Amino acid sequence: MRLLPVLACVGLLAGALPGAPAAAQSLATLRRTIDSIADGHRGVVGYSITNLETNEHLERRGDEPFSTASLIKVPILVALFDLAEQQQLSLEDPVVLTAIDKVGGAGQLQYLRTPLTLRLWDAAWLMTTLSDNTATNLVLDRIKIRRVWQKMEALGLPRTKVHSGSMTRIASVAPDSSAKYGLGVTTPNEMAQLFTLLAHGKAVSPRADSVMLDILEHNEDDSKLMRFNYGVRAAHKTGDVDQSRTDCGVLYLPARVVACVLTRENVDKRYWTDSEGNAVIARIGQAVAAHWTPVAPR
Repeated sequence: MRLLPVLACVGLLAGALPGAPAAAQSLATLRRTIDSIADGHRGVVGYSITNLETNEHLERRGDEPFSTASLIKVPILVALFDLAEQQQLSLEDPVVLTAIDKVGGAGQLQYLRTPLTLRLWDAAWLMTTLSDNTATNLVLDRIKIRRVWQKMEALGLPRTKVHSGSMTRIASVAPDSSAKYGLGVTTPNEMAQLFTLLAHGKAVSPRADSVMLDILEHNEDDSKLMRFNYGVRAAHKTGDVDQSRTDCGVLYLPARVVACVLTRENVDKRYWTDSEGNAVIARIGQAVAAHWTPVAPR
């Protein structure tokens, strides 16, 4: 774990910035709280947390690789919107769902009758808000996996990779990494940087990034970062696989805070709201929101 240089050098800044020691002490308290939560988890926890208004930053295992689970659908979304921005495709383009396209896991398209014609926009919406695996594959079939790699590398995120379509690991473009990490791989810092770019309008364009953030605000999974943050506005994406749980997003507290928490090697592999992977992320999300939420005067 490390603080940003401006905080690491708080002793030098104390004379120039009133209240700097108090701010550093407060951030250190948050770090102790979050690390205590992480230390109690039966598994490995990595996080990357940044207040975009103050540049305060905390991380744990920030540069280590973690399975993304469905969190990788955010890079897929960004690559799709980038191609639309370049006019290489249109979000209004039709995509036809057939019976052979259906895969299991999350989502509703697998239950609908075929053939069914949707727009790329519809598939992107379902991929992001419901984590629909079939919709994800419809998007990837149009944009191709390597396009996602190229876009992430162009953004300075070379370790963020999607390996295959959802539930189709047999067709992975990176079999060794896929066997280890599943659908995708990233680091807490890289995924946090992607959300930071989105928040600043620099992932694709200010207009496109604003639309993507709006889609992410409609994520229907509130079992992790948002579990104890009822009423907090957030643009985020979650992920679930047997040994990993993930969640990353922009929390509006009202300061914009990017919080990414990823777990791996979870002992509790159950798919239910109270699984330990969900719970540890939820408690960290609660601590982050409490730290940067102004207390109303009595």
